[in-house]
Amino acid sequence: MYRYIMAGKKQQLTSVEGMEEAAKCLKTLAHPHRLRMVQMLLRGEYTVGELAEACGIQSHMASEHLKLMERCGLLANERVGRKIYYEIAEPHLANIMACVEARFK
Repeated sequence: MYRYIMAGKKQQLTSVEGMEEAAKCLKTLAHPHRLRMVQMLLRGEYTVGELAEACGIQSHMASEHLKLMERCGLLANERVGRKIYYEIAEPHLANIMACVEARFK
């Protein structure tokens, strides 16, 4: 059994509302293509086409995945000329991805 104890101090629990929001965002991440996109975006900015190619899917499908993650506040985008580049908006994604990568090498 694993217990989370910090130097004998009682830790304040996250609100139910906070956990609901967390569950929503984790559900959004829970897709292999989205995880791959996050993994790539943690290393730099990419276009929809580049992310689609890396995932082996069509651009319109990659765009839908990206929109879902944007709505959850995980990603942001920036237009440069005719191209749109995606980037990580939620800095804690690096910690989540580190856990995923460590567990599922």
